[in-house]
Amino acid sequence: METPGQLETGLEGFRFWPGALGPLDQTCLLAQVRAAVAQAPFYRPETPGGRPFSVLMTNCGPLGWVSDRTGYRYQPLHPLTGRPWPPIPPLLLALWDRLTGLESPPDACLVNLYRGPARMGLHQDRDEADLTAPVLSVSLGDTAMFRIGPAAGGATRVVRLASGDVCALTGPARLARHGIDRTLPATSRLLTGGGRLNLTLRRAR
Repeated sequence: METPGQLETGLEGFRFWPGALGPLDQTCLLAQVRAAVAQAPFYRPETPGGRPFSVLMTNCGPLGWVSDRTGYRYQPLHPLTGRPWPPIPPLLLALWDRLTGLESPPDACLVNLYRGPARMGLHQDRDEADLTAPVLSVSLGDTAMFRIGPAAGGATRVVRLASGDVCALTGPARLARHGIDRTLPATSRLLTGGGRLNLTLRRAR
């Protein structure tokens, strides 16, 4: 992988590297994710109020983020299989090292699958013990309309995230409100049957 160029976003702390992963790296990463999903299959989480998510989800790493009627949390076991989550794909660990500069590796990788009308409402990533560590997000597959705005509220903006794009929430943007309005069908041929994978690396502990 070559070192990607960072694009100025205008929102302090929100870092964006369009096209950080080329076609070969995307194909390689997808194979690594598929191997992980074979061990930890996708499932549909619920909100604490019992509402099912529109995205399917799984995790990699020592910890995985889960949501059900008992709340949001990180845990070491898949909620359906009861087995440990598979390791984080090596390509993602290398990307974390190059783009964050942190000595501590991520200990959680959320894997969200968007298909059809799946979306993610505005939210903040605040279930981690250390909110100073960045959240690094990798997109594979169809283009997503990513909405982001300041943590304290106010106007939001939309950024198109295409396959191979990488972004990070750091510093003042670590608790930025963000979500996915929708995905744009047939904008990528990477995933069989279409759709989008979002891989989110975090320091949960």
